[in-house]
Amino acid sequence: MSPLKCIAVDDEPLALGLVCSFIEKTPFLELTGKFSSAVAALETIHQAEIDLIFLDIQMPDLTGIELARVIEKTGGQGPRVIFTTAFNQFALDGYRVDAIDYLLKPFNYEEFLRAASKGKAYKELLIKASTAAVPDQKDEYLFLKVEYQMVRIAYDDILYIEGLKDYVKIHLKSDPKPILSLTSLKALEEKLPSARFMRVHRSFIVNLDQIGAVTKNSIQIGPNAIPVSDQYKENFNQFLSKWM
Repeated sequence: MSPLKCIAVDDEPLALGLVCSFIEKTPFLELTGKFSSAVAALETIHQAEIDLIFLDIQMPDLTGIELARVIEKTGGQGPRVIFTTAFNQFALDGYRVDAIDYLLKPFNYEEFLRAASKGKAYKELLIKASTAAVPDQKDEYLFLKVEYQMVRIAYDDILYIEGLKDYVKIHLKSDPKPILSLTSLKALEEKLPSARFMRVHRSFIVNLDQIGAVTKNSIQIGPNAIPVSDQYKENFNQFLSKWM
């Protein structure tokens, strides 16, 4: 894997210089830009292929949290963020915008390297997942981002998937506690093999192998009744005709 292309954003010159020096001494990182404001960094983020951003939070004009939210809205994989800040009260905000890690100033190279290694591990899994997630009938699993890691989920273990605005909830046979992943139901639908999974409602995808019974307007999977909406009924009825 080629080095991760990084930029550093911090309005404090000493802090910016330190992060840049840490990036340059790390073999799997490549410094492609440094900026004293989030606004100045925006053009490079939109135009260049950036993998990782070391981002201060407290900055004038546009804060690091606000910049991270702008990046989220662009869609796609996008660059990942590692926050660097002197204020630990922003940790929760960092989680909400799906940051890879959170470095509390002052931090040393060992702490920096630990955070950067998370970015490297995430990129490696993303590369692996991009191959595994292609809807190939030979695939037996997919990768999903769960909190700060990529998790492999076997198709056979999935009962059904529920959409919850910005998240999906994956209900499994092997665990009564569902898995939450920050993605859309539409994006997940495109990754799943159509021969095994079907969208039956704006909020539900079902594993066709797990269907125990059907009624006119619902599917029974274990003790759960999944609604079938009019929008998806035609495709589902075509599937049902193969049972008859």
